[in-house]
Amino acid sequence: MAEAKPDQMDYYQQEDLLKPDYHPPKTGWMDTPVDFRPGSWIYPGKPKHLEYLGLPNPREWAVTDEDWKLPENWKEILLDGIQERLDKYRTFKIFMDVCVRCGACADKCHFFIGGGDPKNMPVLRAELLRSIYRKEYTLAGKLLGKMVGARELTIDVVKEWFYYFYQCTECRRCSVFCPYGIDTAEITMMGRELLGLLGIYVNWSIEPVANCFRTGNHLGIQPHGLKDTLEFFAEDIEEATGVKVKIPINKKGAEVLFVTPSGDFLADPGTYTCMGYMTLFNEIGLDYTWSTYASEGGNFGLFTSADVIKSLNAKIYAEAKRLGVKWILGGECGHMWRVLNQYMDTMNGPADFLEVPKSPITGTVFESAKSTKMVHISEFTADLIKHGKLKLDPSRNDHIRVTYHDSCNPARAMGLLEEPRYILNSVCNNFFEMPENTIREQTFCCGGGAGLGTDENMEMRLRGGLPRGNAVRYVQKKYEVNQLACVCAIDRATLITVCDYWAPGVTVTGITELVVNAMVLEGENDRSINLRLEPVGEQKEGSDDA
Repeated sequence: MAEAKPDQMDYYQQEDLLKPDYHPPKTGWMDTPVDFRPGSWIYPGKPKHLEYLGLPNPREWAVTDEDWKLPENWKEILLDGIQERLDKYRTFKIFMDVCVRCGACADKCHFFIGGGDPKNMPVLRAELLRSIYRKEYTLAGKLLGKMVGARELTIDVVKEWFYYFYQCTECRRCSVFCPYGIDTAEITMMGRELLGLLGIYVNWSIEPVANCFRTGNHLGIQPHGLKDTLEFFAEDIEEATGVKVKIPINKKGAEVLFVTPSGDFLADPGTYTCMGYMTLFNEIGLDYTWSTYASEGGNFGLFTSADVIKSLNAKIYAEAKRLGVKWILGGECGHMWRVLNQYMDTMNGPADFLEVPKSPITGTVFESAKSTKMVHISEFTADLIKHGKLKLDPSRNDHIRVTYHDSCNPARAMGLLEEPRYILNSVCNNFFEMPENTIREQTFCCGGGAGLGTDENMEMRLRGGLPRGNAVRYVQKKYEVNQLACVCAIDRATLITVCDYWAPGVTVTGITELVVNAMVLEGENDRSINLRLEPVGEQKEGSDDA
């Protein structure tokens, strides 16, 4: 997951990005062509990945080409696809029909706030698809056309879909404010599925999907590679703490299967979060196992299609059954938890072979996980702290002045709001909230989720990250905040860029890393360095204006 180099970020001047033009174009929205300028779109999926997955129309093409090499019957394919989804998903039909274009969602999208493009207002982005629905599937649209917001399906419409449905991170902030409960993220997902019928994908999403089918994780890590990585982490843990941790892998009969996003294996600062998991589980004596086959909790199917979601997610239950565990514990990942919390039971369940999760350390039964049999690491850790099972010295984090970013999917899709804050207040003496309208259910997105966190899309990432970056900058100035915590692997990667650009001097961390840095471990050394192998209490200097 490559991050932008400083010169790439410097290409976009802050004074320009801070002045989005909110004036609508002089032409009507149906007649305004897409502007494929550099930094605002993502490279298309490579044919080898489509071929491997058996997806339609694999070919070499470029977004800036006039000819996208679509099948001759592309229009028929799309209309059949729309009809199929209208028949299959009742919600899709409702979302197409009930919107009254009141505009309650209009100013809630981070891409509209940061960019000013009216087609990034959630209501209008949905109209890009809804207008075709009206034309083809409603009597009023067939008779009255543009008068009722209906239009013809053309090649330019397909290009428009690609441009704007990949300027939506499916964060669902707009849905919080919709008086009709329309989930615009679901409309984006339908739009992307329809594009996929023509072989139109972005490579940043479809390559991880192919890797996950091939090796069990997005990064293509082979079983021996994962084992080597965890052993390398164990060496760093021992250097930092003096404690030698055990690494149970593919252990049959373990009580708990632990699954986390593969970004935690290779991408800083997720690696420190992964070291935190390992240290925490070792300290409490948890009978758990890693799996080299279900080595990915994240699910990029959420960014491609429902069928892919189902296929990728199936491996978690399959591996739990093969290993004979009692229940499943999941790590810090955003979209992983939307899939698990909202789709897993209906798509891959019921998991009747598993038990309702019960902590072997505290005896707490996690009733909220009765359906999926899967518990979030923040729920598990908060329960440990509440029952006094961790010896904590929060002064070890006194050099940190931390704020918390509610990752969109755990917050809005899972309702995970209080547990992370309870943990932070237990392991840090200096915790500060960002403004109320930027957190909890109203949290702003990192700007790079849902398959958008790639370098060629940098302008849109910086624009989309502006609202979150602005809130971080606010607490940085007011409270001297120097660290941003979150429970999402994609956030931990993309927020580095957001903070470096909009709030330089603020670093990014996972929560489990902070927990272990504050833990007093049995048999530990003098703990003079933390999991990043930095001196305890050392605060890195930020930029001159931090």
